[in-house]
Amino acid sequence: MTEQSPADTRDSSLAAQYEAYPYPERNPQDEAKRLLIGSPSHLREIDYWVFGAKRPQSQPLRALVAGCGTGDGAIMLATHLQRAGRPGEVVCVDRSQKALSIAQARAQARELANIRFIQGSLTELDTLDLGLFDYIDCCGVLHHLPDPDAALALLEKHLAPDGGMGLMVYAPYGRTGVYMVQDALEKIAPHSETPQARLDMARRVMRTLPATAWLRQNGNFGDHLSGGDAGLYDLLLNPRDRAYTVTEFLEFLDKAGLEPSCLMEPARYDPTLFLPDPRLRARISGLPWQQQAAIAEDLAGNMATHVAYVVRKGAHITPPDPLDFASVPVMREIPGVELAKQMRPDHTLPFAFGTLVVPIPLPPQMRGILPLIDGERTVGALAEAVAARGISESKFRKVWAEGFTTLERLNRVLLRPPA
Repeated sequence: MTEQSPADTRDSSLAAQYEAYPYPERNPQDEAKRLLIGSPSHLREIDYWVFGAKRPQSQPLRALVAGCGTGDGAIMLATHLQRAGRPGEVVCVDRSQKALSIAQARAQARELANIRFIQGSLTELDTLDLGLFDYIDCCGVLHHLPDPDAALALLEKHLAPDGGMGLMVYAPYGRTGVYMVQDALEKIAPHSETPQARLDMARRVMRTLPATAWLRQNGNFGDHLSGGDAGLYDLLLNPRDRAYTVTEFLEFLDKAGLEPSCLMEPARYDPTLFLPDPRLRARISGLPWQQQAAIAEDLAGNMATHVAYVVRKGAHITPPDPLDFASVPVMREIPGVELAKQMRPDHTLPFAFGTLVVPIPLPPQMRGILPLIDGERTVGALAEAVAARGISESKFRKVWAEGFTTLERLNRVLLRPPA
């Protein structure tokens, strides 16, 4: 018998983890109560941030969820497609049979006819003979692999010529405290032990974790720490877990011949939103956007992940002009009337970037325009509606340009693709 290398033993431990504690912990019966929504892989986001709101809705979307886990992103995307009556297929690949069985049960509960499941490793996509995909989701997976660069290059190889991806990787500063506890637990409960034995040790540590531990101060992980065995294990016992600063993430994409069409949300990476000092803003605004994004991460301190929609270098499609009266705005998820209610008397919208809440100024007139956005009215129809309230076309154009730009950067108002 040959001795396993450290990398192999970590990989074996990782495989055992997701069979014992499929992540995230989900109950298929809950599908009757709610649809979990997030980024990436929200259909309206894909339409806008990947395809520039120019790919017809009638064109079939072939999507791969590489490392689907228990299925959050896959179920969301397949449900969105089916509800909208749009053609397409969501192919889910994961090497954990236990995780796949949960995702399959969730799909069956929703009677999804546009989704299929394949047991296999995303690092062996070539052997699965799945062809090319218009869209690839790889969320929370690459940072657990022995060679993330090779894995991302392989995904790029399976991307259709005009396709794009939705990615999520861990970020270091918002995970402050996590790696300290991970290091301690690897000494107390080595990854060579069974997942059950390691989890028992983690529970014991967390019961009496000192108040001075950095993890105690970090408010980013309530869902993990209260998310059952799977959440605790994934946070503190994962045998291979690395994080990328936004600069490292951009370099990671560049190596694979990719570039971001959108870091999610775009405004999160603008440090001037939470730095009101005029001289600071002037200094920062003159820097390249990559440096501005790095400054936002450095100073906010709470980014625990980086979510991005990416395309091949030079392939980013500019969305339609939001001032074109034929464009159709659409709310990403929250109805316009509800978003308008969230505006404060001073016409700011309190927006949460994780645990950081920033007041975002909006034109006062957006309070009346937002409820009119129904995904059917054109920008021209909005202008006509507010004209009856005494707002001239020139005034509307100024208000709409500012309001749309602000809410687009918050990923709240987008544009609809053609039918």
